[in-house]
Amino acid sequence: MLDFAIFAVTFLLALVGAVLYLYPAFRQAAGIPGITPTEEKDGNLPDIVNSGSLHEFLVNLHERYGPVVSFWFGRRLVVSLGTVDVLKQHINPNKTSDPFETMLKSLLRYQSGGGNVSENHMRKKLCENGVTNSLKSNFALLLKLSEELLDKWLSYPETQHVPLSQHMLGFAMKSVTQMVMGSTFENDQEVIRFQKNHGTICILTYFQVWSEIGKGFLDGSLDKNTTRKKQYEDALVQLESVLRNIIKERKGRNFSQHIFIDSLVQGNLNDQQILEDSMIFSLASCIITAKLCTWAICFLTTSEEVQKKLYEEINQVFGNGPITPEKIEQLRYCQHVLCETVRTAKLTPVSAQLQDIEGKIDQFIIPRETLVLYALGVVLQDPNTWPSPHKFDPDRFDDELVMKTFSSLGFSGTRECPELRFAYMVTTVLLSVLVKRLHLLSVEGQVIETKYELVTSSREEAWITVSKRY
Repeated sequence: MLDFAIFAVTFLLALVGAVLYLYPAFRQAAGIPGITPTEEKDGNLPDIVNSGSLHEFLVNLHERYGPVVSFWFGRRLVVSLGTVDVLKQHINPNKTSDPFETMLKSLLRYQSGGGNVSENHMRKKLCENGVTNSLKSNFALLLKLSEELLDKWLSYPETQHVPLSQHMLGFAMKSVTQMVMGSTFENDQEVIRFQKNHGTICILTYFQVWSEIGKGFLDGSLDKNTTRKKQYEDALVQLESVLRNIIKERKGRNFSQHIFIDSLVQGNLNDQQILEDSMIFSLASCIITAKLCTWAICFLTTSEEVQKKLYEEINQVFGNGPITPEKIEQLRYCQHVLCETVRTAKLTPVSAQLQDIEGKIDQFIIPRETLVLYALGVVLQDPNTWPSPHKFDPDRFDDELVMKTFSSLGFSGTRECPELRFAYMVTTVLLSVLVKRLHLLSVEGQVIETKYELVTSSREEAWITVSKRY
């Protein structure tokens, strides 16, 4: 639970130990509607590039050919699923692997996580416990960080333009590093160092996957570019070194503050598994939390009625009393706001699975070793499932069937990834603090363009202004 980078990472994974799907000379996709390759070597990669992103390419492809479509990534057949109905036919509710985790592990060349079903269930449970326990133990910290941001914004004159994306990334970095890795990151310099390494890994791996595959299937040019390779490896080594020290420090000791890593340390995992799982969770949580906070506030600034209704709920639940974990759970409308934010922003527009065995979707046969994309960005804008799909309307989630559909896609409920659950809670606390004291306002004339990458973001900085409620 993404754009071209996620797709490409999955492709890397598919290559490991997979038998290359040998296509016939004319390259017909087993009767599945779609397009033939534009180029012999690169398949439809030029079409993806010309579309601007994989998501935009899939939008056009599904509009032309329907809910089940095919195209070619180099010489590999790819099938994309673009409606709730066909996704439900393919999604295995018992599958324990998280596509987001699997893809990032492949990108970082991590090996663990491919165990049997019971082992995967155990590791998933440890991660879920890590999220629950770290949020519970660090709620006061999360509230403090939110109030620090509020104080900063309260100090601004009402005409001040606030760089929302920048502030949300900083807030997410502080929250994630301290709640996942502990007091080491109370030092702002450590957070800044982490943010720099995090950015280096994310930017260079995205560039690596896009450019290397675009030039012809992992031709090794990243390894040939010694400057980029060294930047990437140095950043990864530094982050891993920090994590190893924290794991060593936390082993066999009890601390008053429970952090995410503690749940992994207390499980039956070796040090490498702990390192990899905590690295993936840290990287993913930072970017998902930052973007969820950014989009939620963006939509609130342009939806006066929604912001008013959220303010009224916050006032009703908290009154003049403190914000507590128990009362946070009562913010039903706020939860709907965040679900609608994920849907409207298409927060993670594409996910993927490798077809383990030959399968069938509707009347179409999906060959073994086919890469199957879940075109979530297409599904989340389908008017047959979401009336007025481009309208930001949290009230749609009052309908239990709508929430059930949303959950089936992995955006809530039992299939929700730990990183997203973490982001939901962090964003809920932040909105409770901000909306209680501030009107969040858009900058007149600003048009926010969307960029579909690993997680959907704004193409340029998103600016807002704020005014005091009291």
